[in-house]
Amino acid sequence: MKIKMIIFLTSTKEQQETNRAELMMKTFESTIRPVQGDIIDDPGFDSRFHNGYEVVKVTLNYAKNECFVSLHPLVLELEEMSINEYIEKLLANDWRIVQKEELAED
Repeated sequence: MKIKMIIFLTSTKEQQETNRAELMMKTFESTIRPVQGDIIDDPGFDSRFHNGYEVVKVTLNYAKNECFVSLHPLVLELEEMSINEYIEKLLANDWRIVQKEELAED
């Protein structure tokens, strides 16, 4: 099954006018389907920005053999690195920036 993990990133520490916000997704094949409450680990995640992501919603599309997994950070206040640095690390680990419209198409 194609698993599509989704996270929304924003900073609670950076000034509102300079704060970057991105919707990011990572897609991979797996026979293991996450369920609500699971804690997901990924090489792109960095403990200087948060302390982990929890599965908060799972949406299955059996016709497309896809599973959308919405992730929520466990702690928002860490942010010992900038949001831009964190996004760059995620991009280097197969995450990509998506537009909300792209999700509506699926």
